[in-house]
Amino acid sequence: MSTTRTITAEDLHQMHWVSDPDVSPLNGTIAYILKSVAAKHDGYQSHIRLIHPDGTGDIPFTAGEEDSSPAWSPDGSKLAFLRKKGDARQVWTIPAHGGEAASVTDFKHGVGTFKWSPDGQSLLIKTSVSNEKETQDELDKLEKSTLPEETIINRMKYKADGGGLWNGRRSHLFNYSFIKNESIQITSGEFDVASFAWSPDGQHVTFTATIQDDNQPDPDLRLTDDLYIIDHTGDHRRQLSTGKLSIGSITYTPDGQSILALADDLSCGFATLTRIYLFPVHGGDNRIIHNQLDVQLGHCCVSDMRSGAATAPTFSSDGKSVFIQFSKDGNVSIARFALDGSEHHTIVGGDREVYQFALTREGNFVIAAADMLHPGDLFTYDVTTKAETRLTNCNATLWNEIELSKPEVFQFTASDGISIQGWIMKPIGFQEGTKVPAILEIHGGPQAMYGHTFMQEFQLLAAAGYAVFYTNPRGGHGYGQEHVNTVRGDYGGRDYQDLMEATDYVLSTYSYVDESRLGVTGGSYGGFMTNWIVGHTHRFKAAVTQRSIANWISFYGVSDIGYYFTEDQIWGNPWNDLEKLWKHSPIAYVEQVDTPLLILHSEQDLRCPIEQGEQLFITLKRLGKEAQFIRFPGSDHNLSRTGHPHLRVRRLTHIVRWFEEHIEI
Repeated sequence: MSTTRTITAEDLHQMHWVSDPDVSPLNGTIAYILKSVAAKHDGYQSHIRLIHPDGTGDIPFTAGEEDSSPAWSPDGSKLAFLRKKGDARQVWTIPAHGGEAASVTDFKHGVGTFKWSPDGQSLLIKTSVSNEKETQDELDKLEKSTLPEETIINRMKYKADGGGLWNGRRSHLFNYSFIKNESIQITSGEFDVASFAWSPDGQHVTFTATIQDDNQPDPDLRLTDDLYIIDHTGDHRRQLSTGKLSIGSITYTPDGQSILALADDLSCGFATLTRIYLFPVHGGDNRIIHNQLDVQLGHCCVSDMRSGAATAPTFSSDGKSVFIQFSKDGNVSIARFALDGSEHHTIVGGDREVYQFALTREGNFVIAAADMLHPGDLFTYDVTTKAETRLTNCNATLWNEIELSKPEVFQFTASDGISIQGWIMKPIGFQEGTKVPAILEIHGGPQAMYGHTFMQEFQLLAAAGYAVFYTNPRGGHGYGQEHVNTVRGDYGGRDYQDLMEATDYVLSTYSYVDESRLGVTGGSYGGFMTNWIVGHTHRFKAAVTQRSIANWISFYGVSDIGYYFTEDQIWGNPWNDLEKLWKHSPIAYVEQVDTPLLILHSEQDLRCPIEQGEQLFITLKRLGKEAQFIRFPGSDHNLSRTGHPHLRVRRLTHIVRWFEEHIEI
C-alpha cells in the first residue's frame, strides 16, 4: 500500500530553493543560497550555506533573514553578500573561517549589485542616486518629508513592473575602497547603468547605458544601449559601441584586450537571437563570433519556481574559451565557445534546466539545475570523467511524501511542415482504459519556452485528476530564429493555429484524453492567448486567464513596456493603426465567448496592468457571460514565481477550483 500523497498548493510553504553557487578560489568551498517560505508564511527567508565539492560539510554560514548574492573575495579570505540593514540592502562581509558578519556599506538607497575588484581591495557597487551631483555624504543628509507630494512626470519610462513609479533616481556606480573605508561615485548623469565589469588590472570599468545624444534626443525611445569604458576613479569616459545593439551581459576577456558582450541587433525586434560580440578595448570594429548558430544564448526557460536566474559568461582558465548557457529544445545547457570562433560544443547538457553555474579551480562545474520532477539542486560536473555528483537534495523530506506525474515528451508536425515540441502529463492515479479531462497550458513571453523543469501548477492539476499538456508553439525561443520571429505582427495567427493543432494531436494520439472535457490557461502572453482562444473556439469547457492582455489599444499607454512592445510585436500604434491593434485584441471578440472564464490579475502589475483584466471582466459581465475576477493585492507581474507565498498558494487554489467547478473529473 502506497504511503505517498498528492501534491497540494500549501506544499509551497515547505519547499526550498537553492541558487547562486560561488566557489572559493582558496579551497574550493561552495557558498550558496538556501531560500524558503518564512515560518508565518508572510514572506521568504534566505541564508548562505557552505558545502565542500564532494557534498560533505553542508552547513549554515550566515543567519540573516534575507541574505543573498554571495561572492568570495579574489583570495578567498572572506565572503561578501547582501543583507538588509534597515529598509535597504547593503554589502556585508564575513571571514572565510566564520565569525561575525560586518556591514560594509551604508548607502541611502541600498545596494543593487556589486563586484569585487581583481585585487580584492575594492567593490564596484551599483546603487541609485537622486541626481548627478549627489555624493554619498549628501545622500546621508537627505530628510524624508512627512507631507504628501504630487508626482511630476516628464519621461516615457516613468514606471516599471516590480519597481513602481519612477522615483527620480538613477542607477550609478560607486567604487568602495576597503583601505580608505569610503566610496567615490564614478558615473553620473541622466542615465542608468545596466551591466558593468572590472578590467582584469582593476584600472578601468566598463558599463552599458543609454545616454542621450544628437541622434536620439529621448533615450526612452531607444531600444539599444551602448558600451562605455571609464577609469576606476571616474575619469575619461569613452564610448565603444555605436548605438546599434541591445546589450546584456558584459565581461572583459582575461587578457584585458576585449570586452565580450551578449547582445542582439534587433533585426527581428525582441525576437532577435542573442549573439556573442567582442569589442576591442583600444578601439576598432566589433566582431561577432559563432554567428552561424541558430540557437538562443542565455536562459529562456519558464518555471513557477524562480524568476530571472542566469549566469554571466565565464571564461576558461586559459582564456581561450567562454562558457555560456543556451536554450534549445526545452533544455537550458552550458556550451564552450572558442573565442577564435573555431569551435563550440555542449559541456553540460541533459533534459533539464541548468539555471546557474560556477567554475572550480580545476575547471569543473558547480551547477544549479532543475528537472521535470525537482525544483532545483546543486551538482558538480567533472569535465574529464563526465561524472556528476549531487551536492544537495533540499526537498528530499517533502518529496518522499508526495507522488508526482512525470511529463512525457512528444513531437508533432504542424500543417505547414514544422515540427513542434510538447509534453503531456497523466493525472495521478490514472487507470488504463479510462477517459480523463485535460488542461492546455500556454507559456508567457512569447519569447520564452517551456522546458524540462518543474512546474507546481502543472503537478497540482495532475493531482486533481487532469491530464496536462503544453507545447512550444511559434513565437517562443529554443527552436531558432524563424520559429521565434513568426509571431511578430501575427498574434492570434500561426501561434493560435499551432496550439489548436497541438490539441488535435493530443486528442488523436492519447486516447485517454476526453475531447469533451478540455480546459485552457496561461499567463501574460499565455493569458492573451487564453483570451484569444475563448473568443475563437468553443472546444474548451473552462478557462483561466492570468496577468493577461485583452486590449492592445489601451495596453500601448498603460503598460511599462506598452509603447515599444506593441509597435514591435503587433506592428502598430493607436493613431496610425487603430484597426490593426483592435483586430489583434481579444476583447474585440468578446461577444463570441461562451467559455466560463476566471480572470486572475495582480493589483500592482505594471507589465500587463490590471485594467486589462478589468475591461475583460466588465465586458463579459455586461454581455451576460460567466466570468469571475480575482485581484491579488500588493502583487506584480511575477506573482506566480516570486510573489507573496500566501497569495501564490491562493492563486494555485483558485486555478484548480475553477476547473473542478466547470470540468468534471
